[in-house]
Amino acid sequence: MALFGALFLALLAGARAEIPGCKIRITSQALDLVKQEGLRFLEQELETVTIPDLGGREGHFYYNISEVKVTDLQLTSSELHFQPEQDLVLQITNSSLGLRFRRQLLYWFFQDGGYINASAEGVSIRTALQLSRDPAGRIKVSNVSCQASVSRLYAAFGGTYRRVYEILSTFITSGMRFLLNQQICPVLYHAGMVLLNSLLDTVPVRSSVDNIVGIDYSILKDPVVTTSYLDMDFRGAFFPLAQGNWSLPNRAVEPQLQEEERMVYVAFSEFFFDSAMESYYQAGALQLSLVGDKVPQDLDMLLRASYFGSIVLMTPAVIDSPLKLELRVVAPPRCTIKPSGTTISVTASVTIAMTPPNKPEVQLSNMIMDARLSAKVALRGKALRVQLDLRKFRIYSNQSALESLALIPLQAPLKTMLQFGVMPLINERTRRGVQIPLPEGMDFVREVVTNHVGFLTIGADLHFVKGLREVIEKNRPADTGASRAASAPPPTTAAA
Repeated sequence: MALFGALFLALLAGARAEIPGCKIRITSQALDLVKQEGLRFLEQELETVTIPDLGGREGHFYYNISEVKVTDLQLTSSELHFQPEQDLVLQITNSSLGLRFRRQLLYWFFQDGGYINASAEGVSIRTALQLSRDPAGRIKVSNVSCQASVSRLYAAFGGTYRRVYEILSTFITSGMRFLLNQQICPVLYHAGMVLLNSLLDTVPVRSSVDNIVGIDYSILKDPVVTTSYLDMDFRGAFFPLAQGNWSLPNRAVEPQLQEEERMVYVAFSEFFFDSAMESYYQAGALQLSLVGDKVPQDLDMLLRASYFGSIVLMTPAVIDSPLKLELRVVAPPRCTIKPSGTTISVTASVTIAMTPPNKPEVQLSNMIMDARLSAKVALRGKALRVQLDLRKFRIYSNQSALESLALIPLQAPLKTMLQFGVMPLINERTRRGVQIPLPEGMDFVREVVTNHVGFLTIGADLHFVKGLREVIEKNRPADTGASRAASAPPPTTAAA
């Protein structure tokens, strides 16, 4: 009975799981590029290691080591890879750190001091970042585990008291190696929990696209990690800004990602595009009104000729008034994605009226327009753009078949007006694009779009247009003592 109950709850949870409108896969192909940029960032972070002063007494000699600074990081071997349960693992082995510190020696009334260079050899670091969804629907570094060790430390002492320093070197280098071991992991923990999370904060979650609609890129669950890729499911839904709580149920096919050859893959379902068009429809933006000289002259003459019998019976003030052509979408457009291409189906009403000054409009005709648009999807930088082209078009009357026959002469000029007057206005808006959920400083390059049944995928490579350090410095949170304390690692994360 308990087993039956557990199965029922599992099925219920699965039935309620939200279908993503957008998916992103980062493959192991991207890790070499990320590693290069990450190691530059790591080297700069390790230069901020603060090592406490080291002092002591041996016989009649008093010594003090202070102002220890990491000057450079020499990486002999490093690897960045995906690992289930730990998500992202960086392994550095058999590397070295360059150090510079100030030495002081006191023997009775004799004193010696100066700066000296040292080298920490056999540096090994293993740090793992665990990624998860936070309550706001943002991907975050939720935990950082770290192990670090320095096997040897060399310091070339010189000067008058070189022999003395060589005698004391065992105590000095052992103490410094111990302190260095203790300081590496806290720096990496702070880099992951604070600095990398400030980078992830630049990924849009719920933001405006324009002054009409917004986009919700909330991540729906924790990332799925295998040894070769990391998958993230995003809501990928548009919404009218005036109705922030409005949402369209997602009943589309769930996008699937199978490929692993490129650095990154992005998949969009029909729901992604449907929610955009429905949001503009709900906001009342899918309508266009042309009055007077805004109506193409040839079309104006043709419309007046077509409705001459009605116009001639009107008063002179109405006969000479400007003509109005109004297009209003009557139902949310719908997107269909097939291997052969992507199409948008639109149904709109077309109203033709006379607009005498300071008087009510006089309607001449109201007809229905069915249009089919082909959509060419492209990814440029971080912007998803769509180019629309009018493929099929027909107008008809919902009043009678006879009136539909009378509208045949208007078919070609209206289609021409849509192609050359309306479509450029629509494409001007769609060319602006909508941002893909990617951190600041990264762009997509060499994109390839592939259509499937119900969804499309875009394979691309990554390119850093800004350095990791530059973006993090721009978005770095205030480095107060409180923030440092909040990001302090558990004692077990630093290996001695």
